[in-house]
Amino acid sequence: MNRRRFLAASAGGLASSALPAIAQRFQPPQDVAPLIGQLTGGATPEARGIEIGLPQLAENGNSVPLHVKVASAMSADDRVEAVHVVAPRNPRPLVATFHFGPGAARAEVSTRMRLAGTQKVVVLARLSGNRWLVGDYEVLVTSAACLDESV
Repeated sequence: MNRRRFLAASAGGLASSALPAIAQRFQPPQDVAPLIGQLTGGATPEARGIEIGLPQLAENGNSVPLHVKVASAMSADDRVEAVHVVAPRNPRPLVATFHFGPGAARAEVSTRMRLAGTQKVVVLARLSGNRWLVGDYEVLVTSAACLDESV
């Protein structure tokens, strides 16, 4: 056996033994339907009226900018009461909940969040009268956050 074959065989063996450990580091997408059902109380949300501002490509999942705006008159009869942000691949998929009081002039929020890899972020908005809106946005994350680095 020559040196090149030995090195190639060794590298292949090391790579195949490391794959299970690497695969365990990444959180697979969770089924968030029960969480969404719990939040909405079983109501079916309408897929409209939510603008989600996320980058298409996030180089670092530790700090991903998020901007959410919900179209609403914000009147006494028709207003947004809460916005929930769900990330199915995060260890804790309910990332944030924002409540809007009667004095809020618009339903808009900007923040940063951590993402554990490429995923479709879901935003739910609870309106007065127990009505719900939903929107989602796919984000490609090159360096995931929310992972145990001890592996």
